[in-house]
Amino acid sequence: MSPGKVIRLGAVAYLNARPLVFGLDRSPRFAVRFDIPSRCATLLHEGAIDVGLIPSIEYLRGGPYCIVPDLAIASRGKVASVALYTTKPMADVRSVAMDTSSRTSAALVRVLCRRQFKIEPTFELGGPDLEPMLKRCDAALIIGDNALFVDAEQLTVNSRQSTANREGSSVSPQLSTVDCQRSTIEKIDLGEVWTNMTGLPFVYAFWAGRPGALTPDDVETLQRTRDAGVAQSKDIARKYFSQSLERQAIGAEYLRDNVKYYLGDEERAGLELFYRYAADAGVAPAEEPLRFY
Repeated sequence: MSPGKVIRLGAVAYLNARPLVFGLDRSPRFAVRFDIPSRCATLLHEGAIDVGLIPSIEYLRGGPYCIVPDLAIASRGKVASVALYTTKPMADVRSVAMDTSSRTSAALVRVLCRRQFKIEPTFELGGPDLEPMLKRCDAALIIGDNALFVDAEQLTVNSRQSTANREGSSVSPQLSTVDCQRSTIEKIDLGEVWTNMTGLPFVYAFWAGRPGALTPDDVETLQRTRDAGVAQSKDIARKYFSQSLERQAIGAEYLRDNVKYYLGDEERAGLELFYRYAADAGVAPAEEPLRFY
């Protein structure tokens, strides 16, 4: 792309994407818009943006695309913001309501149902609204800020009610037990399940665009932006949740401890394995080689 042309960036509207766009609103080179992850992918596929922070599964569904090197939204272990909430043990789950905001997380659920949980549930699109989703289905996928604070708020509200039930019980490390009305809900952190199963990080999203959309200087700018944003995670959370000190603290901890922003060798290995598993489960085309700017 011409060095003088403005690059249209499609970014994810969630907290976890803010370190990747830190200060870009002041750059004359980039015009940034914010959408849910699935919408970012659609805009890129349609050519309405030049580069998008797309769900990783969408790399296989459009393009051909190139990936901005060493940049991602990933986790090793617990991620806190991508979770299944279930009213039954996973072995007994027969239906899952899927948050349509992210296509990668939906594909991950299908992969884990097949490989880890050994079940074949039906899937229903909807949400993200936990209560009606769990009225319709045995489990519900919730992602992003919704998942982060559904857990935090319900644990706070119901902690006195559920402490007695938890005492003396053995709870799996990836489960947090909360009471929702008259039902017991278990939160299954999908980042943790993936890492426990594979020993690898999971990559949820990355910057991607068509070949030639970015110059080497643009790539370097995006990498420097990430570095600056990671260093300012506490300030980002404070501004993002300006009306709530509690959410600011939770958000800063989440950005510091749960989300990783690098696409190194282990992240690439995890991404390629996910692509193989997704193709095997029939939820994505055959794996493609990773191409970078």
